[in-house]
Amino acid sequence: MLCAVARDGVEYDNRCFGCGELNDEGLQLRFTPDDSGVVTARFAVPGRYQSWAGVVHGGVVALLLDEAAGWAAWHAGSPGVTCKLEVRYRLPLKVGEEVEIVGRLDRQRRSLSYVSAWVDRVADGARVADAAATLMAVAVSA
Repeated sequence: MLCAVARDGVEYDNRCFGCGELNDEGLQLRFTPDDSGVVTARFAVPGRYQSWAGVVHGGVVALLLDEAAGWAAWHAGSPGVTCKLEVRYRLPLKVGEEVEIVGRLDRQRRSLSYVSAWVDRVADGARVADAAATLMAVAVSA
């Protein structure tokens, strides 16, 4: 089996580090779906998530991609947990630089969702990073 994730339900309590409204330390990302099922959010990563001088830590960039993948599956009616995330870093993301974070459900196969996600700089449209993700469906309670 591709994903060794329990099929048990999960509970969303608004404390997610990436998108939770109740997590004061988190990013509090807000994804909006369009008519085609693509989700987008805009964000400028604050300096506390720096790696090298003036550059955002790569793990935070992966977090942005993971959130986009999760919300794309959610808005497509297939909430799930990430069981695989393959990230390609293309350019360094500078602290404070505004980006557009995008996710799109590519296909669904039984309990698995296959999603593409990418992060582009708003200033010039340059691709910072992209990812292919696989999510396993779970029951969600609020």
